Amino acid sequence: MRFMTTPDNTPDASDTADSTVEHTGVAAQDWAQASADPQYRAAVVDLLGALAYGELAAFERLAEDAKLAPTLADKAELAKMASAEFHHYEKLRDRLTDIGAEPTQAMEPFVAALDGFHKQTAPSDWLEGLVKAYVGDSIASDFYREVAARLDSDTRGLVLAVLDDTGHASFAVEKVRAAIDADPRVGGRLALWARRLMGEALSQSQRVVADRDALSTMLVGGVADGFDLAEVGKMFSRITEAHTKRMAALGLAA
Repeated sequence: MRFMTTPDNTPDASDTADSTVEHTGVAAQDWAQASADPQYRAAVVDLLGALAYGELAAFERLAEDAKLAPTLADKAELAKMASAEFHHYEKLRDRLTDIGAEPTQAMEPFVAALDGFHKQTAPSDWLEGLVKAYVGDSIASDFYREVAARLDSDTRGLVLAVLDDTGHASFAVEKVRAAIDADPRVGGRLALWARRLMGEALSQSQRVVADRDALSTMLVGGVADGFDLAEVGKMFSRITEAHTKRMAALGLAA
């Protein structure tokens, strides 16, 4: 799953990671302070491992999607985005090394789930690939932004930096809306595809968290300022609301 922000005219699912928010608890600490808690450190290693493999998979997928591009200009645009994703991966890999974690080991627990998601949601054409990158990946970005608000300042800054949009969001909106304008029948097919992506992405995220004790503890409480169960429900409501707004931006019904 790839991780990116939404276009400027589409709000993120959460504003909690905004720099104007007053951070408390672990979120007000730096890595040196927060990592004294071994459970918190384990959760961060898991988080960075999941993100790192997501970025590496995004690089591979964008390179593959470029083969479906209808024009040379589109192919070049995707190649540029793929390069940006690989640079994000390198930042995460280097950070894992810096904090004493082995990057490959940190990524390994997430390979099966992420590869499974991509296998189950392989696009059949160029437009489905664009919708997947915009809708499916943005759900993941929203999730990680929510988590970032609970992280120490050093880790939070890195996570938000690697979620930075590579340009795929506005590119996808432009191309998909143009295709629907040219043939309105395309809209129905892509709307069904986007709904499937939404379900698969949420299920995949929940499975990953459930399988990793440190991450799940961070989310439902027990580490730092973790979410309580009610807050988890609110988080997924915000993610769903942001999805609906993205669908509208594409010209599709949620």
